[in-house]
This record gives sequence, C-alpha cells and structure tokens, in this order.
Amino acid sequence: MLTEGAQRRMKIIELLSKRTTPVSGTDLAKQFGVSRQVIVQDVALLRAENRDILSTNKGYLLFKPHSDDHSLKEVLLVKHTEAQILDEMSSIVDFGGRMLDVSIDHDLYGQIRSDIVINNAEDARDFVQKMQESTSKPLCVLTDDYHYHTISAPSAKSMELIKADLREKGYLIE
Repeated sequence: MLTEGAQRRMKIIELLSKRTTPVSGTDLAKQFGVSRQVIVQDVALLRAENRDILSTNKGYLLFKPHSDDHSLKEVLLVKHTEAQILDEMSSIVDFGGRMLDVSIDHDLYGQIRSDIVINNAEDARDFVQKMQESTSKPLCVLTDDYHYHTISAPSAKSMELIKADLREKGYLIE
C-alpha cells in the first residue's frame, strides 16, 4: 500500500502530465491540502526518481518533448543588459525559437542553471513583467551580463536567423 505522500506524488505527476502550462507550488499545495514546502519536497523526491519536472518562474511543468519539430538545440553565449532582456527574447521567439533555460558560469559556485521556458512573445512579456516587479535580479548580473541560453528551433534556417539577429544586436558572443 502506498503512503499518503507517494499517492500525492503520483497525483502530482498525473496532473502535470495533463497540463501544457506551469502550475504554481501554491496552487498544488491548495489542491492537495498541504503546505507549499511539502510540494517543494515532493518535487525534489520526484526529480530524484528521474522525473523531468521543470521549475519555471510560473510554476512546475512536466518536461515533455514537443510534438513539433523543435529538435534542433544549441547553447548560445550572450551578453546584454537587464533592460535588453525582452529584446533578446524577442529575437528568439520571433524566428520560431524557444528559450529553454538560462545559465551562468560563476567563479565561486560553478554553473548555475534555471529553466525558464519562453515559448512565445507572451511568455517573454510575462517574464519581464515579473522580473520588473521582483526585488530579485537576473542571473546575468552576477557575471557582468554574460550568460548562456539553451535555444530550440524548428529548423537550421530558423536557428541561423535567431543567431543572425542576436549577432546584429551585439548580444551573441562567438
């Protein structure tokens, strides 16, 4: 017989597998009648079982390879100011790409990475709005604005257009 926690974790996976948008830890906590911290612990345990759960700024999302042809991925090194984040994201989504994560190479802590999953212009605007409302700063401020993104694109042509636009704007470091 499964414990209450194991049953809840199975239900979390089931719920996330049916969703295409993130679910906040607070919403999950309310749904299951537990604290948000219990949900954080559940997600940590699920990840330890190799469940691909992404933590985005909007909540938890079960990673599912998209059925479209966004199989082409590249990690790009970029540099820009905090004020240019929306412009950078637009360079990616306007050419059909997706920004999957952000990472930095920190001198003290090594690589720090976070899933952000920017699929379209609305996601980009939402991210920037949340960033502006937050007291937290983006990771790039720790590394003089240098950072990496994993970008997915539907084709080599799309990836080249993304890189060309980032290059033209002076964001892409090659």
